[in-house]
Amino acid sequence: MIRQLKEDIEAVFARDPAARNTLEVLTTYPGIHALIMHRMAHELWKKDFKGTARLLSSFSRFATGIEIHPGAKIGKRFFIDHGMGVVIGETAEIGNDVTLYHGVTLGGTTWNKGKRHPTLEDGVVVGAGAKILGPFTVHKGAKVGSNAVVTKEVPAGVTAVGSPARYIFKQQNTKEQTEQEALRRDYAESIGFEPYATTEDQSDPILEGIRVLLDRMQKNEKRMNTLCQRLSLLDPTFNGQNSKTQPYSKEELKIIEEVRRECEAQSTTSKTE
Repeated sequence: MIRQLKEDIEAVFARDPAARNTLEVLTTYPGIHALIMHRMAHELWKKDFKGTARLLSSFSRFATGIEIHPGAKIGKRFFIDHGMGVVIGETAEIGNDVTLYHGVTLGGTTWNKGKRHPTLEDGVVVGAGAKILGPFTVHKGAKVGSNAVVTKEVPAGVTAVGSPARYIFKQQNTKEQTEQEALRRDYAESIGFEPYATTEDQSDPILEGIRVLLDRMQKNEKRMNTLCQRLSLLDPTFNGQNSKTQPYSKEELKIIEEVRRECEAQSTTSKTE
């Protein structure tokens, strides 16, 4: 227990730059207080002193603002930053090196007994106000954004954002893709377009749609320039060359259709509100 407490304190220093010394962490960090009392309550729960375990858990909630059911299983170096409003259900399972911020709920979606709360594997980070609801797994190294609502399994290493949550994957770009992205960025700057608050590693249907449209706009601009040049020279072969325009690929049409549906959904939502 003492070794585990030392590891928990080391986790605070590793993940909170505001932590100054061990005494401060032990006396002023509600996440540490809640974790100490939970580990005691969990041992009582396993030894079938369930009433005493619940009483200790209730006192911990009163003292820290963090509610952890004594039946929840928590691994090493667990860190709750700020802590107020965190709720962890009975059948939740948390791996090693997991970080939760304030307002996080690890809850269920059913009143049935049995496994009904999420499992967080090693290295998961859950942002402030996020809700993870149901008996599924958030896999190793995944991140859940602030105020996200997650109701299905999260793959390893991805970031879940939004309500309902969607996934952002880190893309491994080839040299050709990198060059295309550079051309896309240069063209966007040339027409004064700035994709605010987006990053290159986002896999989002709207962002992908914007990229497709930028590519198509660039091609159309080149064609228009050619048209103007040919018209100025009264080139009789221009009509034949102009008919050889490339149609949208199936992938481009699919992305544009996804963007259209997303825009319609957002429009319907805004009208309802």
